[in-house]
Amino acid sequence: MKKLLLLLFICSLSTAKADEGMWTLYNLPNAVYETMKQENYELPYGALYQGEDAIKNCVVNFGGYCSGVVVSPDGLVFTNHHCGFEAIRSHSTVEHDYMLNGFVSNSYEEELPNKNLFVSFMIEQKDITPYLDSLGINKMSNDKKYHFIDSLENAMLKEIAQKDSTLRVEIKPFYEGNAYYLTTYRDYHDVRLVFALPKSMGKFGGETDNWMWPRQTCDFSVFRIYVDPITGGPASYSKDNVPMKPKKWAPVSLQGYVPGSFSMTIGYPGSTSRYLSSYGIKERRDADNKPRYQTREVKQNIMIRHMRADEAVRIKYDSKYAQSSNYWKNSIGMNKCIDSIGLIQQKAAFEQKIRQWQDSTGYLKGKLDFNLLQRLYEKRFNATRALTFYNETFGRRNTDEMTRRAVRVQNGAIINGKDGKPKSFYIEFKDNTAEWDYDTDREILAALLEHYREQVEIKYQPDFYNVIDHDYKGDYQKFVDHLYKKSLLMKNDKKIYINKKSYHKDPAVIYGQSLVSTLADIRADIESTYDSINVQEQYLCAAKLRMEEDMPNYSDANFTMRLSYGQVGEYLLGGEPSGYYTDASSIVKKMEQGEQGVIDYEAEPVMKELLSTKDFGKYTDKTTGKLQLCFLTNNDITGGNSGSPMFNGKGELIGLAFDGNWDSLSSDIFFDKQLARCIGVDIRYVLYMMESWGKADRLIKEIGAR
Repeated sequence: MKKLLLLLFICSLSTAKADEGMWTLYNLPNAVYETMKQENYELPYGALYQGEDAIKNCVVNFGGYCSGVVVSPDGLVFTNHHCGFEAIRSHSTVEHDYMLNGFVSNSYEEELPNKNLFVSFMIEQKDITPYLDSLGINKMSNDKKYHFIDSLENAMLKEIAQKDSTLRVEIKPFYEGNAYYLTTYRDYHDVRLVFALPKSMGKFGGETDNWMWPRQTCDFSVFRIYVDPITGGPASYSKDNVPMKPKKWAPVSLQGYVPGSFSMTIGYPGSTSRYLSSYGIKERRDADNKPRYQTREVKQNIMIRHMRADEAVRIKYDSKYAQSSNYWKNSIGMNKCIDSIGLIQQKAAFEQKIRQWQDSTGYLKGKLDFNLLQRLYEKRFNATRALTFYNETFGRRNTDEMTRRAVRVQNGAIINGKDGKPKSFYIEFKDNTAEWDYDTDREILAALLEHYREQVEIKYQPDFYNVIDHDYKGDYQKFVDHLYKKSLLMKNDKKIYINKKSYHKDPAVIYGQSLVSTLADIRADIESTYDSINVQEQYLCAAKLRMEEDMPNYSDANFTMRLSYGQVGEYLLGGEPSGYYTDASSIVKKMEQGEQGVIDYEAEPVMKELLSTKDFGKYTDKTTGKLQLCFLTNNDITGGNSGSPMFNGKGELIGLAFDGNWDSLSSDIFFDKQLARCIGVDIRYVLYMMESWGKADRLIKEIGAR
């Protein structure tokens, strides 16, 4: 019987087609729309993009790194808990730890403003490729293209600001630079925290369950957009601002889904590289992913040890650890997927097909050269690998404060003083010790310095390693301790005059100069082939598009609004049906493991109590009779899609996308139609926790789910 059920399940997979694609809305191909209708999308074509009531008008770019959706007539925004994590952390202290204990506002007055947080609404998008072609963009180097587009954006921004100062524009390349789209946005900068579950629920499962199925994470947080009380438009934070009255918000559905139900996500996927050549994939695996996860593992091991030892340190590093560990695991999983499915070999075979087509048609003859592309990638491999190690050790994602300051002073952006009076020039660092820990930082930097040296060839090692050998006998910790104790850069709220001899002799200043010099050497070696590789990859994409011109093709993700559609459904997981949803009983079982010491499954007793009840009221699924927590669809998803609304065929909200499964980790470069899945948190789970734990009746009423 078990074999028969498995056979029936496999047969059902053949009828459930995964609909690959991250489609732009304004020019959605009719063929794609017709397929959506066949899969039970019920709204007219124009309902996606056209008019004030278009679905696109309730979807937001959340903070420049996630997605979100407006769900009420008073500007409530749902996004993922991990997208709101830094905002939640920034308001947390040991006395009022909103990460640990959650946050519930009981009135507008209690909602918390967030410095530098914004949401953006897409107003319009259009193809301006012919216009840029007429200006000669295809004859420019990549560097000149960058500066040209930047100048053109600024000119267009000035022009549009004369009509409406709340708008901004972006020009981005699509199809590997074979097309360019102009997108107009309206940004709102007064975005306030309204509701957040304790981290135990918002990140339930932690790294144990990250990128895995089954999942029970209640991954959501709630914010509100505030506007100018007179104009109703965007405004900087003011206590006098009022909740936004959007023209469009997503209706929230309690009706659920069944296997095969239509599901559509709309959001801001960050970056994919599905047109990338086999040579580029090899570089991604060996020179990007591998150095990334190797380095992050070093610093994460130190962070987590200090975080578990001290609550104050945990608060400071919680967000940093989460950001680091997410793509640490992603990189590991992607490499395993690349190898397990033989992706490089598959891509090489497809490229051979393009070669044969090119020989028969003459298209891009003398331009697209696969042998040249291979040589170019081989030439820059070591420098690319070194750059990843550099960025992970010393770059902006690095967690130590010393390196951050040492590099910042080199770019000149933080120099103060009077023009024309060099002696008055100074730098000053405000006291930000609430964001980092002295002992943790020093240990991380020492470990990273040693790891970088072990991994990177001498050619790309900063010359301060000679100082470590000569003056500190190879003791990295002593070198780091000296930097922290002796450098003026670590003095908070103190003017440091940059034209004094003491500044130029400062050990951290010298350290920073060495880093910047090394980075310049690495970049020079990469830039020698950069333009040539990009041109060849652009030609390769153009050849694929021409060869498949009778088929609709979407562009790689680039953090512009995209639509993905598919169906709710399970897949084969370890040879067994995965199930298409999880229910409350499954999280209770994991919480029992948490009681036995599994840290990622620990939760407050009240959470277990709430999820052990026999009656979930209106949030109970009518088909299964259970509270469904998370569910699977074959929607296309990548980083940036976090917080994307998941709509049913009527355009009603049924969940929020928050993750992909382990088998989807190659999706940035290859979408596996059989195995790749999008994991969403059921909107009924979200509302149940808001009502039962948060007692947020005012918000439940405002949302008006039905």
